[in-house]
Amino acid sequence: MTAPLIAARGIRKAYRKAGGEVVPLDALDLDVPRGEFLALMGPSGSGKTTLLNLLAGIDQPTAGVLTIAGTDLTRLSRSQLTRWRGDHVGYIFQLYHLLPVLTAWENVELPLLLHPMPAAERDRRVGLALDLVGLADRGDHFPRQLSGGQEQRVAIARALVADPPLLVADEPTGDLDRESATAILALLRRLVAELGKTIVMVTHDQRAAEAADRVLHLEKGRLVEPGTVPA
Repeated sequence: MTAPLIAARGIRKAYRKAGGEVVPLDALDLDVPRGEFLALMGPSGSGKTTLLNLLAGIDQPTAGVLTIAGTDLTRLSRSQLTRWRGDHVGYIFQLYHLLPVLTAWENVELPLLLHPMPAAERDRRVGLALDLVGLADRGDHFPRQLSGGQEQRVAIARALVADPPLLVADEPTGDLDRESATAILALLRRLVAELGKTIVMVTHDQRAAEAADRVLHLEKGRLVEPGTVPA
């Protein structure tokens, strides 16, 4: 049996705050196979974004074991985690987080500046990523010259450009109109089907969740209602 891309066992995340301890995740187990599109749902404060940040290598669990692409993230130092994240994870944000003073091309190129590679290879990868999201002709446009849907496509291209096996998406359609949201979800499905990417998406939108292969529900830091979206 092929090992899952993500294997989490007994994950706990706690923060010290005045008056006590806050535990957004507790005793959480999760397997995500390679090439799966997983949606995470649950009320605000249920631990969805905390889990997403752990999967992205932005934060580390307080306890438990989290293995992604064969690496136990709980054993990495902060600097090792940063290097691992640059090679293995692309993050897609709700509000795009594009730099307004950079063109679409330059925004997509940013992650590659952390990797030693010839300029010609950077250009090839940026061009390919923009082409994949249907914006090959918008590389010289600034974010203010793009629609919301186009900005999110640029953000997806930026997440893809280093060719990571895992994409994590935090409410990627939350700021978009329904037509643009539908197009973004179709694009994410293509990335899974055609490129074999694994996607973990947080959403409050049931219609967005229906684009995923599987939906899991978080409640007070625990998976309480695992299930599969009906066809």
